[in-house]
Amino acid sequence: MLPRLPRAVVFDMDGLILDSEILYRKSVISAATEKGLPIGPSIYEAMMGQPWPGIAQLMTDHYGKDFDPDAFRTVWIDHFDRLIETELKLKAGVTALLDTLDRHGIPRAICTSSAHHQVRHHLEGFGLLPRFDHVIAQGDYARGKPAPDPYLAAAERLGVAPEDCLALEDSHNGIRSAAAAGMMAVMVPDLLAPTDEIVALCARVAGSLDECCAFFSEPLAAERA
Repeated sequence: MLPRLPRAVVFDMDGLILDSEILYRKSVISAATEKGLPIGPSIYEAMMGQPWPGIAQLMTDHYGKDFDPDAFRTVWIDHFDRLIETELKLKAGVTALLDTLDRHGIPRAICTSSAHHQVRHHLEGFGLLPRFDHVIAQGDYARGKPAPDPYLAAAERLGVAPEDCLALEDSHNGIRSAAAAGMMAVMVPDLLAPTDEIVALCARVAGSLDECCAFFSEPLAAERA
């Protein structure tokens, strides 16, 4: 179980709530292929959990100073948008975990590197946006993941101390961010398996969001009262 009962839960979005990381990977590969750029796991895996400025710097470092990341981003977004219209799905266990939090009256927030308009578009499509009390996205923090700023902003918005928050993440950078903020970080792996470094930062590694429902079992809920 966890070291203590969470009083709030902070969710990453891509790869945790939405099965979208695979679409980001497919679209960045297809966009790079269209532009004649070599690309491999060292690029797209390092992008996971990062906001756009970090991704842009990563790609510039890889492709050289003449690379135009903003021009590439336009092509990439076009490829991604076409995929999400037909292939975007929810990850297993999302609804069950939200139902569990509802039963126990536990507040929750989204904490993502995506933009607010992307959060609205993606979550409204599944009717999930009203089920979150707050959304922390691009523009709400000074430094993106793996810095602690996004998760500290989420704790402040929720009005709960970081150490009493459960952070659910699928990416290495997300776990680094949540752990640096002092939260109980739980990784639910998607495209990346946890490394020894990441396991050491985690309170738990869970196979799915369904497994996370057990963190709020009735005995623990009674302890919270």
